[in-house]
Amino acid sequence: MERRNFLLSAGLLTAFGTISGSGFGAINNTISPEQPGFENDPMKQALLPAMPPLDHNGSMAIRTWVRSAMTNGLYSSVETAVAPKIMGPAPHWHKELDELMLVLEGTASILIGDEVVTVEAGGWHLRPRMIKHTFWNASDKPLRFIDMYFNQPFEEYLERVFYQLTPENGFPDGSDAKEKEHERLREKFGLMSSPNAWDERQEIAARYGLK
Repeated sequence: MERRNFLLSAGLLTAFGTISGSGFGAINNTISPEQPGFENDPMKQALLPAMPPLDHNGSMAIRTWVRSAMTNGLYSSVETAVAPKIMGPAPHWHKELDELMLVLEGTASILIGDEVVTVEAGGWHLRPRMIKHTFWNASDKPLRFIDMYFNQPFEEYLERVFYQLTPENGFPDGSDAKEKEHERLREKFGLMSSPNAWDERQEIAARYGLK
């Protein structure tokens, strides 16, 4: 009951901040898990100023708003922008992470188990742990959404993958170094997939004409 209530209340908090324009966004006033008494430290209020909508840069981009460290490890949220006709990650599932999506712009197509659902702007989608899923933008218009993460700092995984594991930082595409780091991160964050996940991704991309 406590987990369900927190999922609802945290999701509504983020939705209100996003829709009203009060501006959940990047902030330096964070709480560090390394601080003494972190587990007993009450959450601090935070005003996150509004920012322009995230640009997908022709593919996909992310921007962290609420950090897990700001909520004593309970909750974080990330904005994602996806260009038209772009495929998301290979189908996967999480051992411990629950995700709640709020679509801000466009239409998200989501594989959940063996079912494909579409979520229009203003709609929500809850993806509990241990259920296979992925997403993509099958439309000719940009897609933008907020993903909310519970009880795991998954924003750290995304930031590492999107902005640090790059050729400029010594991780060329297809290199052993990049694959080893990906594997380390998948293990750390409990990210699971089947042996044919990449083939599944390619099949979805071909079916919907995605890149």
